[in-house]
Amino acid sequence: MSQDAQPGGPQDAQPILTPLTGAAIFVVLTVKPGGASTALVRQLCGNLAATVRSVGSRDPDGHLTCVLGIGSEAWDRLVGPPRPAELHPFVEIRGGRGGTTRERHAPSTPGDLLLHIRAARMDLCFELASLLMADLPDAVDPVDEVQGFRYFDNRDLIGFVDGTENPSGQEALRATLVGAEDAALAGGSYVIVQKYLHDLAAWNATPVPEQERIVGRTKLSNVELAPDVKPPYAHNALTVIEEDGQELQILRDNMPFGSPSTGEYGTYFIGYARSPRVTEQMLRNMFVGRPEGNYDRLLDSARAVTGTMFFAPPASVLDGLGD
Repeated sequence: MSQDAQPGGPQDAQPILTPLTGAAIFVVLTVKPGGASTALVRQLCGNLAATVRSVGSRDPDGHLTCVLGIGSEAWDRLVGPPRPAELHPFVEIRGGRGGTTRERHAPSTPGDLLLHIRAARMDLCFELASLLMADLPDAVDPVDEVQGFRYFDNRDLIGFVDGTENPSGQEALRATLVGAEDAALAGGSYVIVQKYLHDLAAWNATPVPEQERIVGRTKLSNVELAPDVKPPYAHNALTVIEEDGQELQILRDNMPFGSPSTGEYGTYFIGYARSPRVTEQMLRNMFVGRPEGNYDRLLDSARAVTGTMFFAPPASVLDGLGD
């Protein structure tokens, strides 16, 4: 067990609540069959905290962190009991067709391990990712890797500020970390990731007032639209989830990514939550609609190409896997 990780509760959580950084790398992997692959992955989990400290010591102001998530199909093989109560594969969502002829589709894609690496500098992220992958020779297959960057004042590539609705302080702890309902894994968090590709030409052809109605906020000043102006299909209207009069929140750490030479631009969505049901309901509202057909118009110019769920176990659980 690492020095700072005491079993149970927020003090045992991985660095999920790290403030937004200037750079990030998201790596999704599948673990190859066999005991040798399992042993290598378990050893990496046990050494993760030490490896992060080693690389991070090169720049103490670089704020290097890594959150490791484990997928449903790999959990029993890598960790064993107890199993997170709500961990399951990402559930595919199919909506109808709206402003385009393309069906709104949130696919479910493979993933046994998630590495969410963050730092103020990309070189720190790159170095850590390189060392971690070097510790897994022939044990894993890469599914996806995205290098994200901070874009101006926390905006995404469609020009709007992202993450405005994130909770903070004690609200963030309550929204993201498992508690007494799954006491053996208290301090863990459910993670859903999706890679979205944007049709920026189509988006940029949309008049700014309509863009603002689609997002639910003003573009320049990032002010939420008044209730009598905001349409029911606005993104920030559909992603509000309430239960017994209380709003249920998640913590997003989305990052833009892109390749000007290929024209591929997008947003990597990553949402941490105490229960995956909250994020799943948000996504159903977006893709299917609330009510059905009242879908998120952002999806007319953006499409999801991946979708995977993980559980980020408490730090003490990761440490113990290396024993």
